[in-house]
Amino acid sequence: MFLKAAVNGGRTRAEHPAVPVTARQIAADTRAVLAVGADVVHLHVRTPDGGQTIAPDALAEVLRAVRSTAPGAIVGTTTGLWTCSGPEERYGLVESWELLPDFASVAFSEIGAAETAELVLARGMTLESAVWSVDDVPALLASPTLADNVRILIEPMDEDPGTAVAHAREMAAMIRAAGVVCPLLYHGEADSTWPVLRASLADGHQARIGFEDGTLLPDGTTARDNAELVAAARALADRTPPVA
Repeated sequence: MFLKAAVNGGRTRAEHPAVPVTARQIAADTRAVLAVGADVVHLHVRTPDGGQTIAPDALAEVLRAVRSTAPGAIVGTTTGLWTCSGPEERYGLVESWELLPDFASVAFSEIGAAETAELVLARGMTLESAVWSVDDVPALLASPTLADNVRILIEPMDEDPGTAVAHAREMAAMIRAAGVVCPLLYHGEADSTWPVLRASLADGHQARIGFEDGTLLPDGTTARDNAELVAAARALADRTPPVA
């Protein structure tokens, strides 16, 4: 089972004191989650006030720390519009990145997604595209970079776990019906985190876990850190029968 660790997202240390926010903390968590079974790491660069950014200097600081602390780690970051003022600024920032992550995520719920996805590839990064609802799928399927994705992220935003799982499977069916063959990855958030992860495993897809998605273990207790979440997901995968 391929497992991505999403170590922080926009979660604050007020929500959990072990959320990594500084370059050093993100680097340490990267090393820790890889040691317990994560295959790759998705990180969000954070500003001193706790916000999120894709500014080149801030990204470079984090990547230098990660590559020093966890040599060989495969790491990616977001291109989310919430990190900047809009699609034009996002394009300019990604175009000006000096140190590059291994992969970057582009959400097809956002304006300018297709152009950003093309830029990610043109700059030599690996692309993973994301859909948040069934309404996003047509834009993804129409994108010129569709066949270039290393994986497609299916990220249902529904609060109800059952609805989130149903929507994840509906999106997956639409994508597969269009002939897309790259790996799919479902992930949820908050109450849907573990139900969606279980569904992804049951359906034979890739999975994701980490503080970006939630802070609780499958039994409802609070995880100590990202490494405990990753270890729990890996243990769950080991107990999930393979897809026939």
